[in-house]
Amino acid sequence: MDNYEQLRRILDKHLAGAPPSKKFDKILRILFTPQEVKVALALVFTPTPVDEIAAKAGVSMAEASALCESMANKGIVFSRDKDGIMGYSLLPTIPGLFEFPFMKGGGEPIHKELGKLWEEYHRECLGNSFAGSPTPLTRVVPIEKAIDARIEVLPFEVISQMLERNDTYALANCACRVSVGACNRPKDVCLVFDKIGRYLIDRGLAKEITKVEALEVVRRSEESGLVHTTNNSQDRLNLICNCCPCCCTILRGLTQLKNPNAFAVSRWHSQVDTDLCNGCGICEDERCPVSAIKVRESVAVVDPERCIGCGLCVTTCDVEAVHMVPRQHAAEPPRTITEMALKIATEKGNAEEFMKLMKR
Repeated sequence: MDNYEQLRRILDKHLAGAPPSKKFDKILRILFTPQEVKVALALVFTPTPVDEIAAKAGVSMAEASALCESMANKGIVFSRDKDGIMGYSLLPTIPGLFEFPFMKGGGEPIHKELGKLWEEYHRECLGNSFAGSPTPLTRVVPIEKAIDARIEVLPFEVISQMLERNDTYALANCACRVSVGACNRPKDVCLVFDKIGRYLIDRGLAKEITKVEALEVVRRSEESGLVHTTNNSQDRLNLICNCCPCCCTILRGLTQLKNPNAFAVSRWHSQVDTDLCNGCGICEDERCPVSAIKVRESVAVVDPERCIGCGLCVTTCDVEAVHMVPRQHAAEPPRTITEMALKIATEKGNAEEFMKLMKR
């Protein structure tokens, strides 16, 4: 077994998985040089100091440091400075190896080749591996102003409140739209926070912004018809992906791969006041990303089972005929990211191996 296959098997134990494929083998060989992959095999998913990496990889500290820095600058391993000591760790396939190398904007021939390979890999097996457990990795967050202020909304459903918990705000290009390029919606709308956000900023893969600027990105995304998605937990935001149905890995898990576990819908769904609806069709033609709303006999009709509860149809209804209502028997997200991760790993049957890779 060569080093690239060994790395794939390690990555496959993480939550998103890395199922075997000739496409992914080519991706790994593009991303990692033979020298880099040897050192990458000495990493786990928790930052490890260079001296430990060098000893495990059987190389000098100088060589280990140089190779880890090279990989971190390319966005293929994570790095973090803690108390003056730099540590490095593996990145999962999603979010990580797929997204980060594209966040500078792509444009090079190598990005075009990688984009084609990732797209083929997504359709072949990665998309269903990413959504391969009953507990999704991501969830939809509704547009705040789409929900009547008189209705109780839980804190994890309000982006402006959730952003208060973050310290670092990073803005990067959407890897999905950069690599797939199937639409003209904005690319500079990917928000990443705290430790991962700081890593992306330090490596030149994202730019640092303020909380106010982050809220403006959220608003701009809503105007552009993009769906807010984030990690499927209640405790904090690691990221906000602003997704379109034609390019984005998360939404296409449902719209193209027909996987019901592609993401968790919000606790809301749209409903139409038939007395107010004028049948203009904007909600159907321009706003709904999953074809959950159709105009029938000059009145819009929502399929609540198909509706993902994003709120995009509500905010552009000129006659205010569409509103959000609580979904019956809606499940709440796991309380913490750790709880979510353990739940998914257990459902996939590799909790023990996953936990080993999270420890030095």
